Amino acid sequence: MLDIKMIRTEIDEVAKKLASRGVESSVLEHLQELDVKRRSHLVEVEELKQTRNTVSEEISQLKRKKEDASEQIAEMQKTSAKIKELDAHLAEIDSEIDEIITRLPNLPAEDVPVGADEEDNVEIRRGGISPSFDFEPKPHWEIGEELGILDFDRGAKVSGARFLYYKGLGARLERAIYNFMLDEHASEGYTEIIPPYLVNDTAMFGTGQFPKFKEDVFQIDNGNLTLIPTAEVPLTNYYANEILDKKDLPIYFTALSPSFRSEAGSAGRDTRGLIRLHQFNKVEMVKFADKETSFDELEKMVVNAENILQKLGLAYRVIVLCTGDMGFSATKTYDLEVWIPAQNTYREISSCSNTGDFQARRAKIRYRDEEGKVQLAHTLNGSGLAVGRTVAAILENYQNADGSVTIPEVLVPYMNGVTKIEKVK
Repeated sequence: MLDIKMIRTEIDEVAKKLASRGVESSVLEHLQELDVKRRSHLVEVEELKQTRNTVSEEISQLKRKKEDASEQIAEMQKTSAKIKELDAHLAEIDSEIDEIITRLPNLPAEDVPVGADEEDNVEIRRGGISPSFDFEPKPHWEIGEELGILDFDRGAKVSGARFLYYKGLGARLERAIYNFMLDEHASEGYTEIIPPYLVNDTAMFGTGQFPKFKEDVFQIDNGNLTLIPTAEVPLTNYYANEILDKKDLPIYFTALSPSFRSEAGSAGRDTRGLIRLHQFNKVEMVKFADKETSFDELEKMVVNAENILQKLGLAYRVIVLCTGDMGFSATKTYDLEVWIPAQNTYREISSCSNTGDFQARRAKIRYRDEEGKVQLAHTLNGSGLAVGRTVAAILENYQNADGSVTIPEVLVPYMNGVTKIEKVK
């Protein structure tokens, strides 16, 4: 959430940056009008309260002297009624301000490219070598179904579209991948967490999913609980309403969790395969940093995600998202995209973001600096990686002409020595 004082004092710069994120100038103009009205009301209320106090003292003195105070009492009642009326107006204004400000996206960092959508994202670098095949590569869903390790039909029968069963060595591969990822991140200094998979509305507000993106999640009926869309939510809210010590920063967390997403608005996109599911596993990285080092920590986080792809031998590229393509809470985001042979393109497999103090202001995550002053922390999050998309990338990049799939060397110990998934004869 943005700081209303910052908006007030730097309105031209804020308007310019938010315009690059698709926010209409009329929204900020209305916010300004409400803010001016609110401050005017506050001044008037304070003056009326002072008047009421003065009149109250006069009434007390008159009563002590046994003199008539009816005129003053009538004046005080009138003043109190006006205060009550203004307080009601203030509550309405505050509610309207909150409605606007909680839906404003974060300001982009100075070095984020300005653009409208993904076409304006900027490639930073590439890694790995994409495979060349002497046969027509198959899409991962065909490979998985033919090998008997992915069952989309029964997933749809039991749960609906965009659900599946992993079976046999498919389940083993998924488990191998996320165990490998967790081990790698633990070796990089991340503390492994098993978080709750259901969180309350306050937690969803803290990381920016609520109130704007309620249609993207699965909520429990008649309860203040939501199935997490990412482990970012419970991990970031771990320190909600707490004050940390700067000497303990940065703090690194990692977790495997299922992610549940309604995929509202994605009709017709990636309807087959593992790219866009309602339920999928993801290994998440979350960091808490001070304001001086958070962008350095973002660069390190991207390297942590790249490390997984490099050790798996998968070709990828790193892009920086433009202002029009960044997520709501981010001030700067890098996407890592893995090569998908059957589509002859790169597809997102990780998104690493610095949210600055945007989430920390909402969730009240703070730290005390060397001078004892309380500051808002900076929070960061990133996929390390999306597990299902990693399965898809491995099936497609390591497929063989006979329909089998070679296991990346680094995963063989996690596969209990299995080096290849072959059709069951």
